[in-house]
Amino acid sequence: MNTGKIWFAEPKAEDLHWMNANTLADSLHIRVTEIGDDYIKGTMPVDGRTKQPFGLLHGGASVALAETLGSIASWLVVNPALFIGVGIEINANHIKAVKEGEVTGICKPVHIKGMNHIWEIRIYNDAGDLACISRFTCSIVSKAKMEMKK
Repeated sequence: MNTGKIWFAEPKAEDLHWMNANTLADSLHIRVTEIGDDYIKGTMPVDGRTKQPFGLLHGGASVALAETLGSIASWLVVNPALFIGVGIEINANHIKAVKEGEVTGICKPVHIKGMNHIWEIRIYNDAGDLACISRFTCSIVSKAKMEMKK
């Protein structure tokens, strides 16, 4: 019976905090806050860490949020003991400037079969306005293959 869930296991947002330790996501204070049947949601503050010189959310910070959510989502779809996801392409359209508060990204699959996953990440401001839309492509790589390259 298909329950509509896309995840390999039964992930919980609080079980993913270890992934951000000592990473860019940790520096930007990106947090996964919710995992639904076919999406993950995460937040990032709009503050001195994530703004550009004119006081607006930096486009690169939005892209970092999008890629973080897409990478984690790909990892949750595959068997994490055997595979990891590695980003190979991302684009972003910045739609509305954000000056303060927090942004929330919602990551949903476009294509998650085979060795390439494509995700759409929509980023909203505190008022619920769409601030950025991004598409992220992730290549699924064998952990064993990655270990051989060290």
